[in-house]
Amino acid sequence: MRYLIIVKATAESEAGALPEDSLIASMATFHEELARAGALLDASGLMPSSAGWRIRYEGERRTVIDGPFTETKELIAGYTLIQARGHEEALEWTRRFPNPRGEGLTAEIEVRPLHGLEDFPPSAAVERFRSLGVGG
Repeated sequence: MRYLIIVKATAESEAGALPEDSLIASMATFHEELARAGALLDASGLMPSSAGWRIRYEGERRTVIDGPFTETKELIAGYTLIQARGHEEALEWTRRFPNPRGEGLTAEIEVRPLHGLEDFPPSAAVERFRSLGVGG
């Protein structure tokens, strides 16, 4: 099963501050361990929301909303996508995830399991996704 580890944005990450080298080193060590265990699927940091946009859907209309976005607590600063045999294994990995702000500081990550194509009833639409090699 795949799990997405979501690193919450902070005022610092939204201001464009890059992590200190010691934090990058801790993250590299953790991600190397994930890779050696065959659990690492992907990982990256995100640029601040000022570099992004949202699309709002209202009926047939689509509106572009340029960043930055003010609700930092609802924003994502980065992610790690892992493969685990189940909830317990994913929980063990995430307990070891380095504090994304640096040790001793308040921070939060969120972990969510991803749907796989096997979660959906068989259909032509599901098969179209399967043929693309996406959706787990």
